[in-house]
Amino acid sequence: MTQKMTPAEQCADAIRKNARIVLLSGAGLSTSAGIPDFRGPNGIYRRKMKVDPERIFDIDFFYRRPEFFYEFHREFLRALESVEPTFSHRFFARLEEDGKLSGVITQNIDSLHQRAGSRNVLEIHGGIWSSTCTSCRRSFDYETSKRKTFEEAVPRCECGGVIKPDIVFFGENVKHLDRCRDLAYEADLMIVAGSSLVVTPAALLPSMCEGTIVVVNKGEFSHSYLRPERISIRAEEDIDGFFREVGALLFPDLS
Repeated sequence: MTQKMTPAEQCADAIRKNARIVLLSGAGLSTSAGIPDFRGPNGIYRRKMKVDPERIFDIDFFYRRPEFFYEFHREFLRALESVEPTFSHRFFARLEEDGKLSGVITQNIDSLHQRAGSRNVLEIHGGIWSSTCTSCRRSFDYETSKRKTFEEAVPRCECGGVIKPDIVFFGENVKHLDRCRDLAYEADLMIVAGSSLVVTPAALLPSMCEGTIVVVNKGEFSHSYLRPERISIRAEEDIDGFFREVGALLFPDLS
């Protein structure tokens, strides 16, 4: 009698068999790294600082009072200094290095995928990996913008304009949507990791994949945009633990 494969074994098998793999990552991947939830109902802004994050990330309020945003953004950057990319981040960077992963679509703004070595990362909600002057549109890399954030109450460009991290604020359009859709349509395997599939338009992307869909998420996730019968492999497990199992089958040298 053939023993039934575990979800990790099924996922490893699907990765072996498919060449155009796409990852959609959500907040679960970041909380696994130790980053607190910043926007949620129990997030650090509400719990620790008694501030509604919708005000902090409101684009109109940012233009009126950028110093208010930067007071809290420094806390975010300090939190990031104490964490490292997880095994899962490194696992997907390795998949890309081996030519198996077409790209990462992430709802997270922490840039841990880039720090782990991933190159084709589409931050649909933007991120802190780059910043832009709101006046002349000059771009700033992460290290430069971080240094200016801690040196200046409001980081400014040489032209005098305010520098804003390339995070999507409330009132702004999401980024890279067409490219994200293309990746989803072209994928023969799409892995959803750490996303509750609630926030659109990111939640709509898995249903665009006509191939195999893997969902790894500890806890409930919405079926509003992805019918249960479309899910080929479901793992309600710790994300890092799950991908360590998959990694042991595919990349025994990855630690």
